[in-house]
Amino acid sequence: MPPVLEVHNLHVYYYTLRGIVRAVEDVSFSLERGEVLGIAGESGCGKSTLAWSLLKLVPPPGRITKGRIIIDGEDITSMSEAEVRRRVRWQKISMVFQGAMNALNPVYKVWEQIAEPLIIHKGYSRQEAYKRVVEALNMVGLSEDIANRYPHELSGGQKQRVVIAMALILEPPIVIADEPTTALDTIIQAQILNLLKELKNKLNMSIILISHDLSVIAELADKVAIMYAGKIVEYGPSEEVYNHPQHPYTQELLKAIPRLRAPRMKLNYIPGQPPDLRAPPPGCRFHPRCPHVMDKCRKEQPPYFEVGPGHYAACWLHEGKPATEKPIKESSA
Repeated sequence: MPPVLEVHNLHVYYYTLRGIVRAVEDVSFSLERGEVLGIAGESGCGKSTLAWSLLKLVPPPGRITKGRIIIDGEDITSMSEAEVRRRVRWQKISMVFQGAMNALNPVYKVWEQIAEPLIIHKGYSRQEAYKRVVEALNMVGLSEDIANRYPHELSGGQKQRVVIAMALILEPPIVIADEPTTALDTIIQAQILNLLKELKNKLNMSIILISHDLSVIAELADKVAIMYAGKIVEYGPSEEVYNHPQHPYTQELLKAIPRLRAPRMKLNYIPGQPPDLRAPPPGCRFHPRCPHVMDKCRKEQPPYFEVGPGHYAACWLHEGKPATEKPIKESSA
C-alpha cells in the first residue's frame, strides 16, 4: 500500500519585519498506515511549524513556499483553504495541539467543542452528536459526566484526554500529537502514552508524535526524524536511530539522557546554541556546535547518506556511502 502521507521538499518561511525566518527547509519524509513517526529536536527547531503546515494552518506571517504534502494520494498544497477545511482537515488528518488548556474554549462545555466537527462536516443533530461524543470520551477513558463540564473543571490529564477525543471524533487516518505530555506529571504522562498506544492498535491510525523528549518518543515511535534548525538531520527506524545514531547531533542528544541501568556518570550537554534562522550558517547548520566539524562542513550542505536500510544521516562524516537527495524517493502521485 502507498504511504498515507508523503512530504516532499517542504519549505515554510515566516516573513517578519526583521527578516525571513527559514523555520522548515527542504524537509521530506513518509508515513505508512498504522505507523508512528517521532519527530524530535530542541525548542525552536521547526517541529510545531512542520505539524501546522501538514494541516495548512501555519500562522501568519508564515506560509508554505515550496514542496508537496500528499495525503491519501492528494496534494493538499494546491488546494484552497475552503477545500482543505471541507475535505482534509479533521477528516483525513487532525492534531492534538500543544497545551490542552489553550486548545479548549473556556466558555463552552466539553461536549459542544468535541461535537462541532460532527455537526459541521457530517450533518449530525445535537442529540446524535452528543451520543457520539460520549462514545469518544469513553474510548479515551472518560465518563459521560465529563461531557457537561467546562474545561476549568477538569484536571490536566482529563483535558489532555478530551483534546485527544476531539482529534479522533471523525476517525481520521492520521493524527499529529504535538507535545502531548507537556506539563503533565510522570504518572499522567505514562497514562497518555499508553492511551495513544491502545488507540493506535485499536484504530490502526498513523501518528506523528512531536516532542523534545527522546524518551517519550522511544515509547511509541516506529521511525524517528531528528530535526535541527529547520532541517531533518537523521531519519530512520527507531531502533536503529537510538542504538546506532549516525549524526553527531543525534549522538549528543542521546548522551544527554539519563540512563536507569547504565553506570552513573555526569550528563553531557551540547555547547553553544541553535542558529538564528533568519541567517543560518553556511554549510551544515550544526557545524558551529559539532565536535567532529571539518572544513567541508563549513562550506557545503551535506546530502542524505544512506547509513543503513531506510536509515539516513545528513553528515559529511559518511561521505563515500550511497547518497540521496532526501530520505524518501519522489512518488508518482
